[in-house]
Amino acid sequence: MPTYEERPLLSDLMKRLSTALSGRYEIARQIGEGGMATVYLAEDLKHHRQVALKVLKPELAAIVGAERFLAEIETTAGLQHPNILPLHDSGEADGSVFYVMPYVEEETLRQRLDREKQLPVDEAVRITREVAEALDYAHRKGVIHRDIKPGNILLRDGRPLVADFGIALAASRSGGGKRLTETGLSLGTPYYMSPEQATGSQEVGPATDIYALGCVLYEMLVGEPPHTGSTPQAILGKIITGEAKSVSAQRRSVPVNVDGAVAKAIQRLPADRFSSAKEFARALADPGFRHGESGAAATAGVGPWKAWAVGSSLLALVFALVAAWALLRPGAPEAPFRYELGRGDPTAFAVSPDGRTVVYVGVDGLYRQDLGQLDPTPIPGTEGAFDPFFSPDGAWVGYFQGTAGELKKTHLQDDATQTLAVVPGQNQWAAWAPDHTIIAHTSNAAGALWRVPDTGGEWEGIVESDGQELVGLDLLPDGQAVLTSREGEVVVIELDTGERRPLGFQGASPRYEPSGHVVFWRDEALWAVPFDAERLVSSGPPTQIAQGVSATDGVVAHFAVGGDVLLYREGPSQPGGVPTWLGRDGTREVLDPELRGRLYDPAVSPDGTKVAFGYIDDELPGQQIRVYDRDQRTLAVVTPGRQGAFDVMPFWHPDSREVGFLSNRSGRFAVYARPWDQSETTRLLLEEPDADMFDVGWTPDGRSLVYFRSGGDGVDLMYSAPHPDSTPHLIVEGGWNRSLSPNGRCLAYVSGQSGQNEVYLGPFPGPGGRQQVSTDGGLNPVWAHNGRELFYLAGEPPGVFTVATVRTEGECTVGSREPLFSWNPYFFPTNPHPQWDLSLDDQRILAIENAPPGEEADARYVVVLNFSELLRQVGPE
Repeated sequence: MPTYEERPLLSDLMKRLSTALSGRYEIARQIGEGGMATVYLAEDLKHHRQVALKVLKPELAAIVGAERFLAEIETTAGLQHPNILPLHDSGEADGSVFYVMPYVEEETLRQRLDREKQLPVDEAVRITREVAEALDYAHRKGVIHRDIKPGNILLRDGRPLVADFGIALAASRSGGGKRLTETGLSLGTPYYMSPEQATGSQEVGPATDIYALGCVLYEMLVGEPPHTGSTPQAILGKIITGEAKSVSAQRRSVPVNVDGAVAKAIQRLPADRFSSAKEFARALADPGFRHGESGAAATAGVGPWKAWAVGSSLLALVFALVAAWALLRPGAPEAPFRYELGRGDPTAFAVSPDGRTVVYVGVDGLYRQDLGQLDPTPIPGTEGAFDPFFSPDGAWVGYFQGTAGELKKTHLQDDATQTLAVVPGQNQWAAWAPDHTIIAHTSNAAGALWRVPDTGGEWEGIVESDGQELVGLDLLPDGQAVLTSREGEVVVIELDTGERRPLGFQGASPRYEPSGHVVFWRDEALWAVPFDAERLVSSGPPTQIAQGVSATDGVVAHFAVGGDVLLYREGPSQPGGVPTWLGRDGTREVLDPELRGRLYDPAVSPDGTKVAFGYIDDELPGQQIRVYDRDQRTLAVVTPGRQGAFDVMPFWHPDSREVGFLSNRSGRFAVYARPWDQSETTRLLLEEPDADMFDVGWTPDGRSLVYFRSGGDGVDLMYSAPHPDSTPHLIVEGGWNRSLSPNGRCLAYVSGQSGQNEVYLGPFPGPGGRQQVSTDGGLNPVWAHNGRELFYLAGEPPGVFTVATVRTEGECTVGSREPLFSWNPYFFPTNPHPQWDLSLDDQRILAIENAPPGEEADARYVVVLNFSELLRQVGPE
């Protein structure tokens, strides 16, 4: 399966921004980068001054929404205070959201503390008082900073300037707090994050900024923040439940009133802190101020606390807030501890064997979240990856990628990637054995298991198929047997004999835990049962240990275990996408308010009366093809679905009567067709015995099929007459994602041969040269019915809808290119079939989009610490 390589060279982005902002700003160079924005030094041409031009990260801008972010940030533009860095400008340029602030050449407080560690007491108090005055001013205007830290305090001639005021608030209010999935935005920094932020409360106010400023003053005086640790979980665990040493106990020169003011500012409960930032400033200036019984004894309180739901679906933030697990709470008993982390959509994730790293599937590949870091890290080259799993030592992550059944591994330290094997069928489950092999099963050979060396090589079958589909796969300690489920029953399969041993209870997605238990999913819950790994028998009844655990298709459970940590997804399945008409100007009109669900691969019929979809129904096996009748407003079943079968990527015959589609029902993906009204049975159109076929379409005359095939040698664009007269003909080596012009003379397709995916244009069926259509990455070409335009997604996924003018008479050539608008898809567009199609008049795009705000899946991520202790409570009879 082709991958979408990471874009760009910085100079290209700067060039695009410079062009878009021509006449307003002249960009000189990049001077910084944070979790939310990339910072450039620029010249404000109108006012002849240097400015810091901050460009919101594209992934954040796409999720948050440019208009809403800019509307929210305007609330901070009116802040005028000598200790607040003002907002000069904001806007959108070439799809990038930017905001502009004065450029301050002097250092930040963070840089000074890194150099000097501690500041003179008088200077530290002065800086804090001036920042407190700025905060009090903003709070009275109704603006909370939410991310006070040394890095956001600039020092100009020794005077503090608070930067990025309200930016975090703008991101949160504008909707990013509910749908950020892979951006890495963290609203707060762990050393300075208040307990209410750490536990995910949305009730943050002035007391949150006061707490953070107290932590900053603490660090200026002591040399480190009040709560430290080797990992975020240690830091935030202490913030929530621990005590902070008094400042005067560590630096005797600190006055009693300053010591007491710091202690009051960093109290765990907001009500116990200063009622305003001005009060904090006054206490620092009042030698008579005292806090509690004595300033030296003042500490942050300890007591019961409540884990509030995190108001965000940013999975990266979820894993950043894993820091709140309180693993290092002094003197805490090793009891099971349950904590709700946050909300989100991803359903495929794995926890490392030591419980310190999470790898999950994002919209553009795999991400890793080390619990010693706040931000997630994308794993390069993993676009289209699914079903990640760890090596026994945690150094590697294995996964399947693309539609060709490629089993790969990537080293988490140096990103070294290796393709281990290409196996037939849809590979859903794998386990890494201690003997340096990987064991997996394929859905097309139901019940069969195979093995490949973890250094790569040919796969070998080790257990023959019995015709019954397996769900889940986990190795037992000796590596000689696996746990799985078959026909809804948990079983053990011995690898040397192939014997299948039912364990006597229903369930799916089982895994073995070293405590001597099998954990599995059943009826939207997790269960545990004592298990003798030597005798391969259960020794007690199942006991429910978690409720409301989600699962895909009612069988593939969303949970992972590593070390002594259980992570699971709680709540309903994703509600699905909404087919929506998008005008060329970005206006939106829902196709049918009642039509939504797990819909994929839309295809508008040539007569415009119907739309075919790939469809997933949790109540039915596999994936089906359905057709929506626009006149009758009905969604008819074309293929009913079957266990382990995927009917996908529908396309229409030119007569609008028959729907073609891809299916793996015979093992590999082949081409089938059936009348949309089911008046005839399904027939085989085309197959290749040694390759999978994808993204198929008829030539305009209805005589041949154009497709790309994926096999051991990569991908190629092909065409062939249908069965039984099929003879495959090569069009382009390494081409995929094709679209044929209405007159049948020109073919648009995608190739990654230049180092990144680009859209090209060439003659059909060839031979002849090709012309590049996209200029900085491209995907999903779709030809307009008028034959004079080609639509595609430009740039990084999810991309910008772009239309190019083309000529198909004589040579196939491209003219102008016009960007239309960015897109936030329900399903990621590196799928080898566009998740959109065109109306007959070419004026609207039918796209599958996410559910509107407020209708997203209300799923939560829950962690259980000391998981083995919980399992020990599940004993034998």
